Amino acid sequence: MYNFELVKPSSVAEAVSALANDEAQPLSGGQTLIPSMKARLNAPEVLVSLTGIAELTGVSRDGDTLTIGAATTHATVAEQASADFPGLAALAGQIGDPAVRNRGTIGGSLANNDPSACYPAAALGTGATIITNSREIAADDYFQGMFTTALEEGEIITAVRFPIPQASAYAKFLQPASRFALTGVFVAKYASGVRVAVTGASENGVFRWAEAEAALSSSFTPDAVASLSCPADEMIGDLHGSPEYRAHLVGVMTRRAVMAAG
Repeated sequence: MYNFELVKPSSVAEAVSALANDEAQPLSGGQTLIPSMKARLNAPEVLVSLTGIAELTGVSRDGDTLTIGAATTHATVAEQASADFPGLAALAGQIGDPAVRNRGTIGGSLANNDPSACYPAAALGTGATIITNSREIAADDYFQGMFTTALEEGEIITAVRFPIPQASAYAKFLQPASRFALTGVFVAKYASGVRVAVTGASENGVFRWAEAEAALSSSFTPDAVASLSCPADEMIGDLHGSPEYRAHLVGVMTRRAVMAAG
């Protein structure tokens, strides 16, 4: 790891000002950034820590909406969202191991947008709104490909606003070494219909499975998607699984998620 300067702002305004430095990079949970720095794959001269900013933490409900501060850890989400949004809380409780869950943050995960991360499936699967220091971005517009988002240079996530569904669940087939999703599916049922988001499977990152959404909106049962198959085109193929295997897992995990959601 190379030498770097650590800046610890106490407000969002201070953080944005510090990030105006071209050599600065935001640090939230650091569960991806720090390992990459240790491997000397990333060498920012300045790290701007977001975890000490009080306004970026916390879980709160207002009507049918759950808002989570970007610097809120996975462990906190798992604990504090359980009563209002059990499907999201259960997802957070499956991320990594206890060390990761107590350091990693929801904002850091969404900003990094790893193609196998869990939170992108929840955000896209609920039609969440990503709130930044300068605007609000619908999840359907936010995720733009593997490790790619709508965030602009110097823009930081401050909170995520989730519409609370009538029923939801996340089914994850994990890669046992990393505990990332080899394939994961988040299903959310609303009065207006069902949303299905898939992570870990596609070369293009998290995506919605429209065919399953239509079938489940008509009948929210595992049988409704039993005959459906997700195309293997553009699925990830690696030593952990072929594109065809991941495509098969999409169907399996979707049925399991629907069953878990009840």
